[in-house]
Amino acid sequence: MRNFSFRLLLLFFLVLTGLQGFSQSRNLPPKKAPAKNKQAGKKDLFKIKAPKIQYVRPDTSILIEYDEFPEDSSDAGRSIFFNPAKKLSILNEDTTTLDLGEQQIVEMSDEILIDSTWIKVAGYYAIWDTHNINPYRKDGRNIKDSLHIHLVDHSKQRYSKMPLTTTPITSDFGYRGYRWHYGTDIDLDMGDTVYAAFDGVIRISKYDGGGYGNYLVVRHYNGLETLYGHLSRPLVNVGQFVKSGQAIGMGGSTGRSSGPHLHYEVRYEGNPIDPEHIYNFPEYKLKKEDFVITSALFNYYNTALKYKKSARGRATRVRSSAYHKVRSGDTISQIARKYGVSQAQIMRLNKISGKTTLKLGRSLRIR
Repeated sequence: MRNFSFRLLLLFFLVLTGLQGFSQSRNLPPKKAPAKNKQAGKKDLFKIKAPKIQYVRPDTSILIEYDEFPEDSSDAGRSIFFNPAKKLSILNEDTTTLDLGEQQIVEMSDEILIDSTWIKVAGYYAIWDTHNINPYRKDGRNIKDSLHIHLVDHSKQRYSKMPLTTTPITSDFGYRGYRWHYGTDIDLDMGDTVYAAFDGVIRISKYDGGGYGNYLVVRHYNGLETLYGHLSRPLVNVGQFVKSGQAIGMGGSTGRSSGPHLHYEVRYEGNPIDPEHIYNFPEYKLKKEDFVITSALFNYYNTALKYKKSARGRATRVRSSAYHKVRSGDTISQIARKYGVSQAQIMRLNKISGKTTLKLGRSLRIR
């Protein structure tokens, strides 16, 4: 009995002691966190999490700063004759001293035989030159009469097609930079199919390193010629007859080009015509099925010649360059393939080695 009383008294003492300790701990002030943790907590309070950005491939025109005007010695640079050195007659003209390539003078004939196909031609078709874009040496400003051209001739089943399946314009015909641009640039991806605009015959298939790159010139029944520049490769040969809408080449960025696009020209007797007089590119169609050629179409020559003369004094201060902004996943080999240049050229222009890590956002000079 005495032992039981002793144990009960001991248990009561222990419980009482525990309650007093608990009460004291509740009355103590809270422990202070170390200064370092307090500051860290304050930083976390004001820290804003960076948003996740979804990067998309921007338009080529944003990535590239360029000036793709041709060298004066290139086919493109020699394709305009402001002041013809010699006027050609379509009858019995001696061309041995003109050095116009594989040229033939056809005496007033309604048809000429090309690649086993009889092609009807007009007087301005008399010169057949497979090397030079403009062998005619005629100034469009001297045209005296209005010439009516059939772009579409339903009776003869001759139709028109656009040169590409989509036609977003990246550069217009006219003054650009410090020279005149004699065509319309249309955006495309490498390898896109390029089509013949009208029925005709391939007159030129050639490479022009200082200008058009791989290019084609097609002579058409209606008297016009069309030029397709910067192709990755042609699909047709000189003298081959083609129908409108027929695939004639693959899009690219060869020659004096800073990104994939089609340089498209429309010419009459060697004189460039603004393609937007003929086409409504945004709506992907011809403006009319007939077209009238007058000397007024070539009045831009007066302005273009002034720009050409004024540019001579500034030529030493102008450099044609193309740049690519590095994106995630880019490698030198991929960039070289994209723009049709060698890896060695990119490394040389940017003074880098094959082991260099490309930093995002860096501008690499391509040409």
